[in-house]
Amino acid sequence: MFVAQASLAHHGWAWATDMEFELTGTITKARLGNPHGELNVAVKDESWVVEVGQPWRNERAGLSDEMLGVGRVITVHGHRSSNPEQRVMKAERIIIDGKSYNLYPDRKS
Repeated sequence: MFVAQASLAHHGWAWATDMEFELTGTITKARLGNPHGELNVAVKDESWVVEVGQPWRNERAGLSDEMLGVGRVITVHGHRSSNPEQRVMKAERIIIDGKSYNLYPDRKS
């Protein structure tokens, strides 16, 4: 299932709903790099895949790889997969230790 989810993530925003979505959890795995980063985030009894920005986008937002490391508690705002069976979302904004990092400052939801 992860392969199908990852392939969806490479098509911009078409796979995601238009509705705003938020989750808070702990990073259990991080794969950062191109074409974009992905975090596995534990939220209660569920595991979510959160697509974050490309390295340049994360840096521009003020995020470092260390900030997106395993064990970090984060709140993610963005859009989830339009398939409710998939626990996948694309992050627009990440909150860490009360500070907000906007990955897409020009995007209109």
